Amino acid sequence: MRSSHPRSAAVSALVATALATGLLAGTADAAEGTASAEPIHIHDIQGTTRISPLNGKQVADVTGIVTGVRTYGSRGFWMQDPDADDNDATSEGVFVFTSSVPTVAVGDAVKVSGLVGEYVPGGASSGNQSVTQISKPVVTVVSSGNALPEATAINEYNVPAEYAPAGDPAAAGSINGLTLEPSRYALDFYESLEGMNVKIGTSRVVGATDPHAELWVTVKGWENTAKRGGTLYGSYESQNTGRLQIQQLAPLAQQPFPVANVGDKLTGTTEGPLDFNQFGGYTLVARTLGTVKAGTLAPEKTKAQAANELAVATYNVENLDPSDPQEKFDNLAKAVVANLASPDILALEEIQDDNGAKNDGTVSAEQTLTKFTAAIAAAGGPAYQWRTVNPENNKDGGEPGGNIRQVFLFNPDRVSFTDRAAGDSVTPTGVTQVDGKAALTHSPGRIDPANPAWADSRKPLAGEFVFKGKTVFVIANHFGSKGGDEGLTSVHQPPVRSSEAKRLLQAQAVNGFVKQLLAADKHASVLAVGDINDFEFSATAQALEDGGALYSAIKSLPKAERYSYVYQGNAQVLDQILTSPAIKNFTYDSVHINAEFSAQNSDHDPQVLRFHP
Repeated sequence: MRSSHPRSAAVSALVATALATGLLAGTADAAEGTASAEPIHIHDIQGTTRISPLNGKQVADVTGIVTGVRTYGSRGFWMQDPDADDNDATSEGVFVFTSSVPTVAVGDAVKVSGLVGEYVPGGASSGNQSVTQISKPVVTVVSSGNALPEATAINEYNVPAEYAPAGDPAAAGSINGLTLEPSRYALDFYESLEGMNVKIGTSRVVGATDPHAELWVTVKGWENTAKRGGTLYGSYESQNTGRLQIQQLAPLAQQPFPVANVGDKLTGTTEGPLDFNQFGGYTLVARTLGTVKAGTLAPEKTKAQAANELAVATYNVENLDPSDPQEKFDNLAKAVVANLASPDILALEEIQDDNGAKNDGTVSAEQTLTKFTAAIAAAGGPAYQWRTVNPENNKDGGEPGGNIRQVFLFNPDRVSFTDRAAGDSVTPTGVTQVDGKAALTHSPGRIDPANPAWADSRKPLAGEFVFKGKTVFVIANHFGSKGGDEGLTSVHQPPVRSSEAKRLLQAQAVNGFVKQLLAADKHASVLAVGDINDFEFSATAQALEDGGALYSAIKSLPKAERYSYVYQGNAQVLDQILTSPAIKNFTYDSVHINAEFSAQNSDHDPQVLRFHP
């Protein structure tokens, strides 16, 4: 990640001044410039690029009609000039940052004097685009009750198909200095409407209501549609231009935000200013919010395995620890039994230690696992046993003190675990041969824990199982997160995905271990499962598959069903099960029980694979 925004020679010296004063680094204040002599309109402030030509300058008596007032968070109001110019690249709206609760009302005609600046939500190191704003304002209300400028429609006909221009190589890939082409690029189209009064018609929900009172819709109902109503992120080039985040201006105490799931419809007109924030980019902050019409989406249930099929599953249970409400344990347990059909082997990610985030050196997860397996039994499931290797304290990333780790649950009535000199947190398991067949030196054991690829990250857990006389190796993974990656709406195009480097090394380590198993027995049944934290088309997945050692089995599904997670309205793959060549005839299921729903027990959907060893 960069510590500051790059800039090109084409960007004016005013931008350099703003950088020097810190405004482009995300602060709301900057050194005050000199007031301009000529009357300034909002479109003069916005200009034809992402950076105002008046950045860092004082402006006086800028006129507009108030189109939205925000009394919480980043307090201020939006105003718009009803007399637009004839340049589609220049926005006619702007945000006025008041800091305190604004004293204006929607429909007020105002004159504003203040300091033009570029505020970067999340700070410059986030890579986010900036919001052109006026800060330190002096506001005069000229009249009230005025008609608002007509809202600009955002729909499938005017949002371009191409997502973003390529960043300027001379500016480290930044698009800041490029003239907007709103008829060619979706990001330029949205930027040309920054701060303006916009509206959408009835639109399908593609990202469920989250705890922060926001949801995602698409204005392009046909764009990369997932089978159950979402919008599929199937490549780095399918960013899905029709996605738009929806929030509301009304405080929640005054107007609760609607609860919506993927596939629901936000009906009628939703209208308000177009904002940009650090958690999703361009956002319609609704002054008038449409009505949610519920769809028929229900949590999926996978098919039960046949008597001679081995069912292997993976599930990220999102920081489970004994202090969580019993309801969370019960809901997760019911899902294991009712939705996953009690798989024979279940690899869990994000099992925390016995006192969760309390940072006191505890690393055991016996209480967590006792409570969870008891809940599964109470829900009618099997009496699962477990195997794991406790991590070193605070060495595996995640919530400080939580010591998340992977765990194998297995049904002893269906499958046995082969214990071989159980490893500890620092001892690597290896590959040997027993009776001419591949075996682990430590089972359970960790793969290459001293490898720098696993620093502050979860080490893979390997285990050896026997099902109907056949040995099966399972590697439970939880690769490094995407934290630090720039969002799709980044100022750099393509965005910088800095977290990929670590996952690539992790994938190479797991692939290398699988190749050792296959060298010992080319017919070995090996499954690498877990929260890979990367897409099935990523370099991470390609490294796992290198040399044909593994195959990402989610690719056996139709494209419209390939997802386990929904992020900012994009349905995508993070959780995977990969198979060795010996596992030929299998059935794969991404069991959609969480990611598409506002009410979640985890933010991940579990994965199940059934096969005949």
